[in-house]
Amino acid sequence: MSIEFSEKGKFFTDIVFKESVTATIQTTRCRIHGKVYMHRENRLIDEINHTDQFIAVTDAVILSDSGDVLYKSDFITINRNHIIWLLPHEETEAPEAGITKVGNQS
Repeated sequence: MSIEFSEKGKFFTDIVFKESVTATIQTTRCRIHGKVYMHRENRLIDEINHTDQFIAVTDAVILSDSGDVLYKSDFITINRNHIIWLLPHEETEAPEAGITKVGNQS
């Protein structure tokens, strides 16, 4: 690890600080629950639109279309070209009256 200091006292390092966001990702073939990582100054959409082809997900649970657990993994990468939608869990709301949950939630 290297640390460089500027004349004004700012420091620069090789370490990249990211925050995890629990999310559900729908791909063309399955649904994935897990943690997606993003730079502190970015929004989640900024990370998805980043030039990297693959998105890292940790604590992943891969579900079939019917909601059955297919796999569990500490780490998986997802080709961003296969993402249909992504839902951060912190932005979800409780269902309104008359709307029920669909599929398994973890």
